[in-house]
Amino acid sequence: MPPASAFAALLNDQIANEFAAHQQYVACAVYYDSRTLPRLAGFFYRQALEERDHAMMMVQFLLDTNAPVMVSGVAAPDTQFEDVVAPISLALAQEQRVSEQINTLAATAREHGDYSSEQFMQWFIREQIEEVATMTDLLRVAERLRHDEDDIEDFIAREHPDEGESADPTAPRPAGAA
Repeated sequence: MPPASAFAALLNDQIANEFAAHQQYVACAVYYDSRTLPRLAGFFYRQALEERDHAMMMVQFLLDTNAPVMVSGVAAPDTQFEDVVAPISLALAQEQRVSEQINTLAATAREHGDYSSEQFMQWFIREQIEEVATMTDLLRVAERLRHDEDDIEDFIAREHPDEGESADPTAPRPAGAA
């Protein structure tokens, strides 16, 4: 059964939002790379891939439910930052905005009695709680250590190692995944 048309329209918009978040995180990573802050750069490159996967999970859901899929363009991301804290502050605001968008999607599905779509959104609701918490903590640390970038790098190395996280077995499958 296809999702409610109102939900499908919002989910297509969210696909664009997720791709925009991907681009913004790439821009943050490039900024940190240009400042030779490899841990922060790596953290944001990984975040970018996560956002891309979220978009592709949404694409796959629409494909699986025989709903139209729209892949639209996105606005250019912010690429100029005043200091090491600014990209993290932007990222937190972005994650808070995405949380609101995800909650609106779940509410729309519920309003239309579209329980399959509502259930699909539950994973994203849980994911957004984690994302906002992660960015909140990182922002607190970065604000406290804004004049000691090496200590921020140490925090990332300690708290967010780049050893490759194991895949969440409850996560929806992204389109194109093997």
